[in-house]
Amino acid sequence: MASRVPSLNWLRVFEAAARTESFARAAAQLNMSAAAVSQQVKALETRLGTPLFHRHAHAVTLTEAGRAYLPSVQQSLLMLETATSGLFGESREQRLYVQSILLFAQGVLAPGLGGFRRDHPDVNLVLSTGSDAVDFANRFADLQIVFGNPAQFGVESDLLLSEVIYPVALPELADQIHRPEDLLRFALIDVAAHRAGWPHMFEVLRLSPGGARFMVSDNTIMAASLAAEGQGVALARAPASDSLMARFGLVPCLSDIAVPGRESYHLVYDDRDLLRPPARMFRDWLLDYLPRSGASSGHRVAAG
Repeated sequence: MASRVPSLNWLRVFEAAARTESFARAAAQLNMSAAAVSQQVKALETRLGTPLFHRHAHAVTLTEAGRAYLPSVQQSLLMLETATSGLFGESREQRLYVQSILLFAQGVLAPGLGGFRRDHPDVNLVLSTGSDAVDFANRFADLQIVFGNPAQFGVESDLLLSEVIYPVALPELADQIHRPEDLLRFALIDVAAHRAGWPHMFEVLRLSPGGARFMVSDNTIMAASLAAEGQGVALARAPASDSLMARFGLVPCLSDIAVPGRESYHLVYDDRDLLRPPARMFRDWLLDYLPRSGASSGHRVAAG
């Protein structure tokens, strides 16, 4: 029986297209034409007997089969790269896969990654983001930055940041709020994925939510966008959301209200001793960067 193991070139093209969600961007990374990428993906799909991508006008997204296949392909390519470097010397570039909660990536990682890249120019960082636990399931990564219980994602972890929540809105709306009860006059924008939301805020403030009107989003960035359009009052999640709130022009509604959240950000992995060199570099940089960035507020501790 002929082997169904596909060409290594096809797998490299598939991984790049899946990661960038674009045949054109994958082509640019691989120094190929977009037509060649499309042809190689089609050849892989023909060999496997199933579509791996949904084609759209200017992008592609993985099918269910593609999502299931991607982690194995990424891990296999990485194992081959590592074995080659180990036997025949270090390659010029070392690929590092990091997955992060979107708010942390946007508000904390993005401002500092330039420094990491300057210090480690040979590390080719592949950064992907998600908004909840489902986004982190069945996806390969060297390191994951998660929000919530780290035991759900990895064996070992480092505590990175805790959060403080407080109500924010456009200045003209915030000026109408002088006491907690005034919040109930406006739509309250919540985030479904967070345990600490408006009910938690009401509990701490000992305020009855009777008559409150809620609007629910799936992430803090969307909630802030709605508040910036004057749709209501959102919750800032400091310090990860600080730059986001400033960008949207949102200000605190009650300057003396700030409530500790119920969950924290963690860096997770399976075994610290088995981390590859680029993952060790990133972990060391991140734990050093957080205090210097002013984001950690003294909450960082390292797991045993």
